[in-house]
Amino acid sequence: MSGHQTITFGVRKLNCASCAARAEKALLGVTGVQSAQVNLASEMATITVDETFSAPPLIKALQEAGYPAETQTYRFSIANMSCASCVRRAEQALASAPGVVSASVNLATEEATVEALGGSASAIAQASTDAGYPASLISDHGHAGDADDRKTREAAHLGRMTLLAAVLTAPVFVLEMGSHAIPAMHDWVMTALGMEVSWMIQFVLTTLVMAVPGRQFYLKGFPALFRGAPDMNSLVALGSAAAWAFSTVAVFAPSLLPQGTRVVYYEAAAVIVTLILLGRFLELRAKGRTGQAIAKLVGLGAKSARVERDGQIVEIAVEDIVTGDIVQVRPGEKIAVDGIVAQGASYVDESMITGEPVPVQKSPESTVVGGTINGTGALSFRATKVGSDTMLAQIIRMVEAAQGAKLPIADLVNRITLWFVPVVMGVAALTFLTWLLVGPAPALSFALVASVAVLIISCPCAMGLATPTSIMVGTGRAAELGVLFRQGDALQTLSDVDVVALDKTGTLTEGRPELTDMTVVGDFDEDDVVRLAASAEAKSEHPISAAIVRHAERAGAALAPVDTFEALTGYGIEATVEGRRVLIGADRLMSRNGISLSDVQGVADELGRAGKTPLYAAIDGQLAAVIAVSDPIKRTTPEAITALKNMGLEVAMITGDNRSTASAIAAQLGIDTVVAEVLPEGKLEAIDKLKAGGKKVAFVGDGINDAPALAAADVGIAIGTGTDVAIEAADVVLMSGDLKGAVNALHVSRKTMRNIRQNLFWAFAYNALLIPVAAGVFYPLSGLMLSPALAAGAMALSSIFVLTNALRLRKLSTPVAKATPARASGLGAVPANA
Repeated sequence: MSGHQTITFGVRKLNCASCAARAEKALLGVTGVQSAQVNLASEMATITVDETFSAPPLIKALQEAGYPAETQTYRFSIANMSCASCVRRAEQALASAPGVVSASVNLATEEATVEALGGSASAIAQASTDAGYPASLISDHGHAGDADDRKTREAAHLGRMTLLAAVLTAPVFVLEMGSHAIPAMHDWVMTALGMEVSWMIQFVLTTLVMAVPGRQFYLKGFPALFRGAPDMNSLVALGSAAAWAFSTVAVFAPSLLPQGTRVVYYEAAAVIVTLILLGRFLELRAKGRTGQAIAKLVGLGAKSARVERDGQIVEIAVEDIVTGDIVQVRPGEKIAVDGIVAQGASYVDESMITGEPVPVQKSPESTVVGGTINGTGALSFRATKVGSDTMLAQIIRMVEAAQGAKLPIADLVNRITLWFVPVVMGVAALTFLTWLLVGPAPALSFALVASVAVLIISCPCAMGLATPTSIMVGTGRAAELGVLFRQGDALQTLSDVDVVALDKTGTLTEGRPELTDMTVVGDFDEDDVVRLAASAEAKSEHPISAAIVRHAERAGAALAPVDTFEALTGYGIEATVEGRRVLIGADRLMSRNGISLSDVQGVADELGRAGKTPLYAAIDGQLAAVIAVSDPIKRTTPEAITALKNMGLEVAMITGDNRSTASAIAAQLGIDTVVAEVLPEGKLEAIDKLKAGGKKVAFVGDGINDAPALAAADVGIAIGTGTDVAIEAADVVLMSGDLKGAVNALHVSRKTMRNIRQNLFWAFAYNALLIPVAAGVFYPLSGLMLSPALAAGAMALSSIFVLTNALRLRKLSTPVAKATPARASGLGAVPANA
């Protein structure tokens, strides 16, 4: 940034003129802010800054003052990046733009995510472009198809250039290397062509290789070198140009060279360019496969739909559907947008969203999700979310954000590789001087071969691809399994967790109580008790009331009219049904009404030990029945708990439920630690205790009361069928709605981080081992020298190895089996005492 710049951005929580004044004072206290004006009416701030200004301190100052700054997030497509050092330089260029808070560049996706203080996207893009990495704004999520088309065209062009380079290089390689390896070939070349003609042919063909298919290296590499920011292209350009220049001097001005050094290395220059082009071509194709998860998600969306308009059914593009439209879905069709079923019944395959293979039954008032596939029935539904608001669009945004995320380990790699290329150039220069001063004759030739080999072998492409490609493939595979990483660093943090803490209701259990037992007392008739109890409870909206009513409906009981009804908070209900006084509730309700429970205390204790909640029904002042209610454990929960423990994790349960019920369920499932009867703030204290000793904790929950705990844990994992508040507070979202998703999330996280570490090990080990070989340190011992052409091939292979290793994550299996289909029966759970 040069001179003075003006930046305008939003400021939140301004309530009065004094708020604006305090915000202005906070702004003026930030280094580099020359003037500040805060407008209360528009809630906007305008500041003038100099070259010493940095946005992050401003964000912190306003946050501490209580008036958070509003920021915008932009995504840019970045061109001309070829290695990890490019990533760091592009990030630095973007971060230098006025008002930029943070910038993250991904080499694998060739995209940047920038957070800015209401800054101009064009100014941010220009900063990157001026640094040699042209940037263009990605305006929406429909760009995926355009990006794929662009990469397809790039791959096709690169394929043609590679083929052309190979055709031109083959004669050069045969003339030079064939003459060295095959005496008969040497004799033929000397007799039929002569050395000078052979060299001239090599000069022409090599020059064509460098000028046409290889010109990209020189057009990008030398300008970067002159800017003092050398990259991979600079290494290739320097190495191949040095070999070509030396050979050209040997052919056309041999008197300039020392005696005995007149040799040519045209084949090295041509082969370097050809092999690196081939490596880039294979790399580009492999990169395309890393992003297939996004392409699949985008392809899930329907293109058109049949909509009721003006009393007629018309087929329109999905983009033209508006909220409130009635959409018709025929058997086998894709559901276009999110909505609520108005008519019809069917089973819908939601596996592409949840990862679950079992079709879900849909009937009036059921929700449907765009991109899912209707079964054999016909449906009509009312559109509730369209365009970028649909669940599929939100999933795509989350996956894109996760794939473009920068993990702490990646940031370390980029900081290293920023200095790697200049260091390599220094090593190459030192190698050249060392061979020139102390090497055997012809010293100049040895010095050239060794220094060029060092330049070529040291390219940090593999280092730059090691992390982002694994992230792309890993998060893409996670999405296919119904696991969405909302926060990028959660992928790394989750792999290190020691404790998984679980909410009970809705996470371990179905979240819907069911009546499991009824013990009738005295001379009361069970059918009569059920009918009267259900009639009274039908007036209540409490989940337990609903469980009693469902039990009566299944038993075929006909509900009676209710004369009076009162909900007694904390106790239960009181009603008059058919002139009879009915009480249903906890033991304290019975005690308050003078009804003795001594005869059924043993029954109640037994129910409590089984993890069930005992309730009591009294009719006309007499105890009529002991009713047991239990929230059924999800069928997949036991297997998921076992899988978590097999992964070496400590499993804890944090719940607001009573201690006896929680302890019974924990004992049944093999849970290590139980924290019961806690309010939301108590869950925070429980998580802090679990973190004791430096342990990392992941918390899994689904309710509004879980949001604080989800935010406080090292990694918050939300059940996707839970509340929006819980999902917003989480780092990871499980679309499947059960605990298996948490197991899959941990599994993908661990495998992805292991894959990243493998890639980084081999990328760094490759350079650490081969740079000394290229420099010729083993020549005095074994006479071994690494040809620049072989160095180019090895460099290309290192990138292909890293990409191939990352692509293995596409086949990652799940550690727990899929749920057993239960679509016909609708039974998806077992009781807590099963």
